Amino acid sequence: MRVTFSVALLGATSVWAATAALSGVERVTNLPTVSNKFIVEVAEASDIPSKRSLGTPHERLYQSLRERKISFDVRKEYDAPGIFVGASITLTDAQDVANILRAEGVVAIRPVRTYGAPVPVSHKIVSPGDAGLPDSESTHISTGVDKLHAKGITGKGIKIGIIDTGVDYTHPFLGGGFGPGFKIAGGYDLVGDAYNGTNTPVPDSDPLDQCFGHGTHVAGIIGCNPGNPFNIRQVVGVAYDATIFAYRVFGCTGDTTDEVIVDALLMGVKAGMDILTMSIGGADGWTEGTASVVSSRIAATGTIVTIAAGNDGASGSWFTSSPGNGIDAISVASSDNTVIPLQALTVEGVTHAPIVYYDTFPLPVNGTLPLYATSNDTTIVDDACNPLPASTPNLAGFCILIRRGTCTFVTKLANIAAFNASTAVIYDNGSGFAAIEVGDFNAVLIQAEDGVFLAEQLAAGVSISVTFPQSGGSVNFPAPTGGLVSTFTSYGPSNDFYFKPAITAPGGSILSTFPVPLGSWALDSGTSMATPFIAASSALLFAVKGKSAAVGKTARTLFESTAQRIPTNLTDGGPFQTVTQQGAGLVQVYDAVFATTILSPAELILNDTAHFAGPQRFTVMNTGNSFKTYTLSHIPAGTAVTVDPGTINVAVGPVPLSTDYASVTFNTDKFTLYPGQTHQVIATIKPPKGVDATTFPVYSGFIYATSGNDSVHATYLGLAASLENKQVIDNTDFFFGIDLPVILDSSGNVQDAPTNYTFVGDDAPTFLWRQAFGTPIFRLDLVSPNIKLTGTLNTRSSNDAPTFSFAHPHNGGTFAQVSILGPLLEIDYLGRNDEGDSLDYTVIQTNTFANGTIIPSGSYRVLLRALKVTGDPTNEADYESWLSPIVGVAA
Repeated sequence: MRVTFSVALLGATSVWAATAALSGVERVTNLPTVSNKFIVEVAEASDIPSKRSLGTPHERLYQSLRERKISFDVRKEYDAPGIFVGASITLTDAQDVANILRAEGVVAIRPVRTYGAPVPVSHKIVSPGDAGLPDSESTHISTGVDKLHAKGITGKGIKIGIIDTGVDYTHPFLGGGFGPGFKIAGGYDLVGDAYNGTNTPVPDSDPLDQCFGHGTHVAGIIGCNPGNPFNIRQVVGVAYDATIFAYRVFGCTGDTTDEVIVDALLMGVKAGMDILTMSIGGADGWTEGTASVVSSRIAATGTIVTIAAGNDGASGSWFTSSPGNGIDAISVASSDNTVIPLQALTVEGVTHAPIVYYDTFPLPVNGTLPLYATSNDTTIVDDACNPLPASTPNLAGFCILIRRGTCTFVTKLANIAAFNASTAVIYDNGSGFAAIEVGDFNAVLIQAEDGVFLAEQLAAGVSISVTFPQSGGSVNFPAPTGGLVSTFTSYGPSNDFYFKPAITAPGGSILSTFPVPLGSWALDSGTSMATPFIAASSALLFAVKGKSAAVGKTARTLFESTAQRIPTNLTDGGPFQTVTQQGAGLVQVYDAVFATTILSPAELILNDTAHFAGPQRFTVMNTGNSFKTYTLSHIPAGTAVTVDPGTINVAVGPVPLSTDYASVTFNTDKFTLYPGQTHQVIATIKPPKGVDATTFPVYSGFIYATSGNDSVHATYLGLAASLENKQVIDNTDFFFGIDLPVILDSSGNVQDAPTNYTFVGDDAPTFLWRQAFGTPIFRLDLVSPNIKLTGTLNTRSSNDAPTFSFAHPHNGGTFAQVSILGPLLEIDYLGRNDEGDSLDYTVIQTNTFANGTIIPSGSYRVLLRALKVTGDPTNEADYESWLSPIVGVAA
């Protein structure tokens, strides 16, 4: 939707000078929805007895729309009784949304949402000749998959539907073919190569993808055959005997929409998939999108649905992705692989083991190079940050040793390049052994102790040379973050306080298949990689317990209750990672499959303080062959400080954690169960005391029932504040240097007084705001310029502000006894803006009302309203509001 204002002549224009940040604002609408396109859900015929004779639910819908003189075009129909019946339509007049909701048999109408193409956090094409690559063994051992494979449990007979970019089924280790009898036994291309999310799909029956690759990597994590060419580094799918169906919802480039995703989900259900998996998502923080709702309903029938939690960890809490927000779907977080594939250089002239350097592939240096240090002082903080002294020799043919610190790596390397150096090793200063940015220079990072040793030997007069083996230098280096939650994993919970993510699986540095024309193999990281791991784990569960709906409905509980809690680090004994990022912990597949103690439910949601549910109940059942005596215990996780103190801004990741823990007491601390017996536990959980509620601290932890080596747990989650108190709209100057919201003129300056716009060329205003938090209802309306209203977010004051009298929904109507002339934008369940590395904002430009009608000439103001989370939509006191300066229209 492109929105622009046309404006009539008023008085003089007054502006503030735009800041540098404002100058970069793109004045083009950037909402995550498709203009005037909606998915309408309708009741099934059996639910409207009086209308059974009027044809199908779709026919009744269309007849009702025509009777109401609503102009529409049908884009796609959905007919899955018991799950979802409805149609995707284009409306000529977006104001008809409220009218459609009043039609008999209409359950809901939701805007069509766009989803960006799935992009791994890191991606490298690799080949069997590459040294130092990880295998499946590390991830399989850490999760118990290896034990299931040892028993011959490999997913045979289970059908998994992958909704993604398609699959290159020509890959020999994905079966080499397509159709019955092959590993990739079926599926469908719903979009075609040229589809980009904005054009018309061109579907066909062949889901082959040889231009994108993401779905092929996902397929290999599930089903890569053993015996591949990586020798001892076996790349083996978690459920390599499972049958895979591929549903392609992305073209070679661009986005997709939830109308396509919903079609794929229902297609998979119709084809009898036991499991559906989607490594797709976009942060919105709500459970109410169409794809989320449909995913949840499918999962509630017993078909397991696994969906990526998202890779927005840097953006902080309350930023979970849809459709993974589906209430009954399994939202999957990522953990780092326990090994990192690195290389090692060899040292001559002194006795020392090969030195590991941080690169997946050998540094392309042939021969042996003498080592030269830019400083003999191993404590120097700014080594090579300044131009080297004129007495420095010609460094061509040397490998240069430099200490990390103070300036960028590129600066150091440029300074040695001034003396013709072309190769360098940089030793760490304690900042951390990890990948570094060296631009176009030939340089790598080594660990601090190795660098200090080399520098001290050089200072003592020892001649040292180094070699970078081009083969045989591979090292599976123990990852310092191995087994921890990947920092890129998105934080929950959802805005409506559901348990997202649910579970963690390996997703960092995963070697898997890739389209043959694109290299055949790739090393990728992301929750996209963790999600198929859980899908394949579900196949192993089904293979042992049977494919009944009952097993499918309890799968998430089994995985959660047997998971392994994850610490924040592996060294200093800090708190366990917040449940808002790890979910119930790292999946332990073997334990879930063969558990002889069943705990349910495994998620205990305490809500916020205004809706607090302190006493929680769960049952423990002994399914073993002998009696067991259980002891209950409580292990807290770190409390997530989700909002920066003294601000309305969400704390960016890694989210600060405190040790302000909840307290837990039980109705009994110990009990005995004979085979088949159950016991109900009543856990009374009290929020942490003395916390700052304005930081919206989310507390969490684990309640264990333990009998010997048999241990299961429930995971709890609560908020020590009221969500209704969280400010939704940013009205601060924190990000742009001026108080928001604002209207920008055609030059990007802030309008602060009545302003004339001619709508000639670029002379049109732009409405700019930021969501500091999600809102269930967001509205922009045009109102009279002479109203007397003080918005809750306006800094000016008024003594004659009227009382509230608005009722939702509306067609025209009033707000605070102010007549609404017409809506500019109406959107429900709008997520917050990003405050991480990719700071964003929301913009619309319009010269029309929401229904496309041109705004007539005249003078107006814009009224913004946003409902607070958990607020009552019929109570105006629960809305934040803002009133703009006067805007004139000359149409």
